[in-house]
Amino acid sequence: MTAPAPEPADRHAVQPPHVLDPAARDRAAEDAALRARGSVTRVDVLGEEVWAITDPVLLKRLLLDGRVSKDSRRHWDRFPEHTTDWPLVLWVAVESMFTAYGPEHRRLRRLIAPVFTARTVNALAPDIERFARELLDDLATTPPGGTADLRERFANPLPLRVIGRLMGLPERMVPDFRRVVDGVFATAVTAAEAAANTRDLYRTVEELIALKRERPGDDLTSRLIAARDTEGDGQGLSEKECGEMLLLIISAGYETTVNLIDQAVVALLTHPGERAAARAGTVSWGDVVEETLRWQAPVPLLPMRYAIEDIELPGGTVVRRGQAILAAYSAANRHPGLHGPTAGEFDPARADKSHLSFGHGVHVCLGAPLARLEATIALRLLDERFPRLALAVPPGDLVPLPSFLANGHRSVPVVLEPGAPA
Repeated sequence: MTAPAPEPADRHAVQPPHVLDPAARDRAAEDAALRARGSVTRVDVLGEEVWAITDPVLLKRLLLDGRVSKDSRRHWDRFPEHTTDWPLVLWVAVESMFTAYGPEHRRLRRLIAPVFTARTVNALAPDIERFARELLDDLATTPPGGTADLRERFANPLPLRVIGRLMGLPERMVPDFRRVVDGVFATAVTAAEAAANTRDLYRTVEELIALKRERPGDDLTSRLIAARDTEGDGQGLSEKECGEMLLLIISAGYETTVNLIDQAVVALLTHPGERAAARAGTVSWGDVVEETLRWQAPVPLLPMRYAIEDIELPGGTVVRRGQAILAAYSAANRHPGLHGPTAGEFDPARADKSHLSFGHGVHVCLGAPLARLEATIALRLLDERFPRLALAVPPGDLVPLPSFLANGHRSVPVVLEPGAPA
């Protein structure tokens, strides 16, 4: 991996910020445009101008830098006065492990980490397999030659069922949670629409807490509530933190995995050689998952981090105290400095599949092992059940989600048995 190339110190003074496309109509092209502007560049995020980091070396360095915080309340000079009507205000205003800094982050992470150990995650494998087989049974009811939306009927409900099992989410609440979590990741929305979704989101979380407080079960929600209600040493969760933690786990445990399965399936259906290699065991299904994470980051951009003091970057660029930093994960994952001239190609057999899709450093995603397990099981069972699965439309007709925070498709229409009579 090469070090970030030197850049003219005055480049940002003459270069207008790159305005992110709220609808994310061409993720790969936008990532390429960001990389072409240098390892660090100014971008406009729905009206807020921030620093985007596209070089993987520099990004990893900043993600490990103690001078970089995720706490907007303490360290962003734009918050809250200038972000009240910002559509993404929830991403920076939420008070949880996601935005905590220093000792507060360590306290909150320590409380939730036991849920995502290798042992506890692997114990979910039988449930994941059962859920996947049930969904595949339902897919099999598609009339011969008919089209099915694989995102709607498999990639989406599988993570929902898994996170529902983990959190003790009642079946009747699943549609509401799906709707509001999808709304959190939407970027082609107005501030009013985002605010309305946030109100619905918190109402739904409060309803879950009330339900589990009245009728606790063997689930993470009940355990978090019990810890909140009995902990008296100041190290447990406050009432607000309990709700915010549930919000974080449900959101992160659902949307990321949906997009991972979506993109992995599309990658295999558009790369028959790589699909054949996975089926033959030349590469593993885990290799396919890891390369998908690198090639199509489920969360391409992650707001936001903040400089707690002036930070000088290579080439003389200075991120001033209080300014915001945007982690451009998908642009960094395909950086030629990390993966050479084939960085833009899907190749599960590549020896180095390193990526930043789950972050890096103290804020690395705790749920990463669960997402990997779900996707690996999903791909294996899908291929076993429908070995002739094919896209029902040309790849160019797949429509991306209208979000620069979620990298998936509106739908993935497939034919289970090509050539079958309609």
